[in-house]
Amino acid sequence: MIQKPFSEYASELEWVRSSYSSSGDGNDCVEVATASEAVHVRDSKNLQGPRLVVTSTAWAGFVAYAATH
Repeated sequence: MIQKPFSEYASELEWVRSSYSSSGDGNDCVEVATASEAVHVRDSKNLQGPRLVVTSTAWAGFVAYAATH
């Protein structure tokens, strides 16, 4: 996990909602934004809340694992 404070570019990220995380409520989603060195993950119900930021390599490993389980 990257442990750096959010920089100014964080507000310029392009967030994408997961089509697999909805429970029927359009706001009940996980959103992901990619940056050059990291992937940001947030809860769509709390846009200003905490975010998980991981390296692109860690995210790729997570996605590969999740796709097989």
